[in-house]
Amino acid sequence: MNIIKSAFIFCCLLASLVAYTQAATLPDNIKWQTNNQSPVWADPKALKGGVFTDFILAFPPTLRTVGPDSNSSFRSFINANQLGLVQIHPNTQEIIPQLAQKWAYGSDGQTVYYQLDPAAKWSDGQPVTADDFLFTLEFMRSPHINAPWYNNYYTEQILDVQKFDDHTISIKGAVARPKEELHYYYGVTPTPKHFYKTIGDSWVKDYNWKVVPNTGPYQISKIKKGKQVEFTRKQQWWAKDRKYNIGRFNVDKVVIKVIRDINIAYNHFEKGNLDTFTLVQPEFWHNKATGALYDKGFIEKFFFYNDMPRSSSGFFLNQDNELLKDKTVRLALAHALNFQKVIDTVLRGDYERLQGFHTGYGEYSNPSIQARPFDLGKANALLDASEWAQRGGDGIRVNNGKRLSLDLNYGRKEHSDRWAILKQDALKAGIEINLNLQDSSSHYKTIMQKQHEIASLGWSTGFRPAFWQHFHSENAHKPQTNNVTNMNNPKLDEKIKQYRSETNKTIRVKLAQEIEAMIHESAAFIPDFKVPYTRGAHWRWIKLPEIPGTKTSGSLYSPFSDGGLFWIDNTIKIETKTARKSKTTYPAVLKTFTQYRANTP
Repeated sequence: MNIIKSAFIFCCLLASLVAYTQAATLPDNIKWQTNNQSPVWADPKALKGGVFTDFILAFPPTLRTVGPDSNSSFRSFINANQLGLVQIHPNTQEIIPQLAQKWAYGSDGQTVYYQLDPAAKWSDGQPVTADDFLFTLEFMRSPHINAPWYNNYYTEQILDVQKFDDHTISIKGAVARPKEELHYYYGVTPTPKHFYKTIGDSWVKDYNWKVVPNTGPYQISKIKKGKQVEFTRKQQWWAKDRKYNIGRFNVDKVVIKVIRDINIAYNHFEKGNLDTFTLVQPEFWHNKATGALYDKGFIEKFFFYNDMPRSSSGFFLNQDNELLKDKTVRLALAHALNFQKVIDTVLRGDYERLQGFHTGYGEYSNPSIQARPFDLGKANALLDASEWAQRGGDGIRVNNGKRLSLDLNYGRKEHSDRWAILKQDALKAGIEINLNLQDSSSHYKTIMQKQHEIASLGWSTGFRPAFWQHFHSENAHKPQTNNVTNMNNPKLDEKIKQYRSETNKTIRVKLAQEIEAMIHESAAFIPDFKVPYTRGAHWRWIKLPEIPGTKTSGSLYSPFSDGGLFWIDNTIKIETKTARKSKTTYPAVLKTFTQYRANTP
């Protein structure tokens, strides 16, 4: 009898729960909107087919996109084939559809409602449903993925994902934001629930090399560990005929080879083993990309100005280090580094000095901040007035037998000439800089373990300045976070907290500028260079639209994401390979595109 009664109570509770779940309804008078009116940025006449071959400097340490060692450069290839609900138009900054075909805004300023495209499918043929978005929340909050940044973000910033039916969801963020920012900061990509099923203790190990179903135009089709990764275009991709995808994602296969030396990679390019080569580096543009292949028109060059936030590129000083926890040392080091000399010599005057951590973000950037200039007088005065006043016989400053000697870790061999110049001038201030070249994978691991002293690196950009991951103490003194300076400043923490929750744009801009000033004041980040353009070369069988990129194109040769604009003309490829064996030549090509040139602060 008690068993029957208990069963009856359980059934009643279950029925009540189901009734409660089904009671969730969309708000009255919800105003759905979409956008199929923005201009396209591809050439609808682009040809399909061909194999595009590119390279990376190191094989990825994992195929996971979260968890230990997942933040390598290769992750961008994977993420670019995992679509979001909507996309920000690369030229107009308007919202355009991706997985969602419609969206609407809640009255609270925190919530966005989405209608999923019912045609959306995973690469294994399974439909994308609301459950995949709910599972993302469970997945990203799980301690088993060993990703504290994501755990925190999907708990404190993404408050809730709600399902109304199989193709209708809402996402609620922590604070109200302007509408365009809601999509960016509270955008949730789906996670294939049918693939993972559960998340266990061994998830990190179990999924190191598993290819996860995706929603984008390409999927990993072959892996040769340590050598290359291949992506194949989905012939029946569910979104191939959507307006903003027509004329894009044209090649049938993308082969990413591992070539650990960029000079060797360039040799492969000139042999025709690589289709394109980015030539932002002055040494390559001025010294290597010349000669018969260019003069005879087999390889074409371009110079494309863009207008976009600039990478936070420079030297990150580990404040947990015994020497660098001293602000006087950090300030002296900043004044002892002659970046302008590097620009004028090694970089041929092509680059400009980056002034602050967030540059090119319009009014959110702080125009009053100027990078500390090379000034040996200031550097020496600072150290002479400190406990580092004495010098050893070799000119290096000493303090109780400890030398003022610091390791500079960097991951690109071609940067060695730059840092050698800095090393020589720093010696005049009594600072020894030991150049420590690492392969890119080891470089990344060293930084993520916070085992560096000075790290040379650049962070990718975002829609708005991002401070929490880089400078909040929540991410300091622990591995696998992006606070690589180990910044720990309660006053800065409070400003960052205010910035994250502020909805008034005027106040938010003011906070961003104040935070930038505090970062500058700390001297834990020393900016190096910015490049207001991209430039490169490609074999003449690579074709591009009349305007070959967008306002925010960091590369014209990106096969995925908001790129995928180029195509391969296989007829011209055969013709070109034949012509190289004869005396046939073509006009030399060097094109400059200034449509999006701007002076960003």
